[in-house]
Amino acid sequence: MGGVWSFRSCVVVVALVLVWGSVAQAVQFEVSARTTKCIAEEIQNHVVVVGDYKIVHSDESHKITVKVTSPYGNQLHYQENVQSGQFAFTTSETGNFMACFWMLNAPSTATVNVALDWKTGVAAKDWASIAKKDKLDGMELELRKLEEAVGSIHSEMLYLREREAEMRDLNELTNSRVAWFGIMSLFVCLGVAGWQLWHLKTFFERKKLL
Repeated sequence: MGGVWSFRSCVVVVALVLVWGSVAQAVQFEVSARTTKCIAEEIQNHVVVVGDYKIVHSDESHKITVKVTSPYGNQLHYQENVQSGQFAFTTSETGNFMACFWMLNAPSTATVNVALDWKTGVAAKDWASIAKKDKLDGMELELRKLEEAVGSIHSEMLYLREREAEMRDLNELTNSRVAWFGIMSLFVCLGVAGWQLWHLKTFFERKKLL
């Protein structure tokens, strides 16, 4: 019985690791004084988002300015001249959410390395507080995480299916318009050719060449 339980535990942990990678993103990048670096993440509606950012390497005590915007340009977070910070919100739109970083009043040669830990959905939840509130032990907590992660992936698959249907409809509409354009172009070319033949025939008849 103990061996079966251990195998199930391994399956749960492996599955959780596989699905966890789809909801968390940690990156490091360089920001210079003359450039703005933006990181975009496509997120669905009604999803919890948490992001932590900080300067991990700088030759001097440089600071960065951070702005997070929604797909429709709504400002969700803004901090000016900071070395670290955090943003958290629940999405009310579906699309690409963007976090942009740049430096204000810095020498033209200044550069900093910034680390951004971007979490969405399951990874963004405070599981320690949930475990304490619901009195969950280790395995129950992992099962709860797995259940919500699977639900999140299922929602993502449904969203991708909707996007695929939209793209298919758009492709069909585009193909239909291209076909009609081709037919109209053919009739226009035939009309122009007929007019040219009629014009030449009339010209030759006037010149009494026919």
